[in-house]
Amino acid sequence: MKYIDEFQDPQLARRLLDDIHATVTRPWALMEVCGGQTHSIIRHGIDQLLPEGLELIHGPGCPVCVTPLELIDKALEIASRPDVIFCSFGDMLRVPGTGRDLFQVRSEGGDVRVVYSPLDALRIARENPEREVVFFGIGFETTAPPNAMAVHQAAEQDVRNFSLLVSHVRVPPAIEAIMSSGECRVQAFLAAGHVCSVMGTDEYPALADRFGVPIVVTGFEPLDILEGVRRAVRQLESGRHTVENAYPRAVVAQGNTAARAMLDQVFAPCDRGWRGIGVIPESGWRLAPRYRAWDAEYRFSVDTITTREPAACRSGEVLQGLLKPHECEAFGTTCTPRTPLGATMVSSEGACAAYYLYRRLGGTTTAPLEASSVE
Repeated sequence: MKYIDEFQDPQLARRLLDDIHATVTRPWALMEVCGGQTHSIIRHGIDQLLPEGLELIHGPGCPVCVTPLELIDKALEIASRPDVIFCSFGDMLRVPGTGRDLFQVRSEGGDVRVVYSPLDALRIARENPEREVVFFGIGFETTAPPNAMAVHQAAEQDVRNFSLLVSHVRVPPAIEAIMSSGECRVQAFLAAGHVCSVMGTDEYPALADRFGVPIVVTGFEPLDILEGVRRAVRQLESGRHTVENAYPRAVVAQGNTAARAMLDQVFAPCDRGWRGIGVIPESGWRLAPRYRAWDAEYRFSVDTITTREPAACRSGEVLQGLLKPHECEAFGTTCTPRTPLGATMVSSEGACAAYYLYRRLGGTTTAPLEASSVE
């Protein structure tokens, strides 16, 4: 399959690994800021094939995982109302709020539906004019354009029973927050290719210059990630810190100009809370004032709900790269996919879920994969 099989070629993987091994002369710490990349790294054992001392740190790249607990509780409150049809992507249904999740709300009679697009939710609103239809709009810059389009169309079509519960976050402010932390060990970043396919790369050079870190935009297949690592360590070894695009088949410098125009029209920047991390200034979007009528927080008066993160869940440390999932005392014991303490264990992009799914239960106890087994 074009752009899949050729980026999982074991012989090419071996060549890239040989180049990385020949380049690295000292320890380095790289962070991937994408849950899809994290799952690919753990699934294929990429981190165990790298030279000793070259560490891949898993960052806050899972949009479900960073959705703050109070947003989940607001979703649960809205979804519990008898006049509401609450629509969401499926990976949000098992994310724990305070004491329950959306699956439990549905089992108690709430009309909670899984959809595949915000436009599906808009269609449901048109078909059910007597009900309030809410779509849970979460994610990074990648999922924001279709959510913006749904609100834009609702306004254009005067669909007044549709609203969006917004929890959008942005990657560049997260990188800035990570690098500004006193505990940060990150020396280079693998930037998420799908985010850059929408937003382009113009926000990254200032970050690379300010913090002296290479930033390499890369994809999600094994060869994409290895090429990103190879470029990052070459920069580190030579003392450079620039932005490189290692994903040119999907990313151009200006991004998707039509999508960016839609985002600028519908959303406005705002401070946003990240689950387990806290509020990062200017790291999110909210609906612009002209679209306030389609803002679910405003419509249902849930903007005053506040909650406290459970002390037993250390997902915030995992999301900041301060802790590997298997280093958490609850991992695989009191916290499993069936009994999750936090979203990182149930999201399809969560680091804890990746470690559990691919049996990375004790750090290096899993034998490194041979290059021939890179799928």
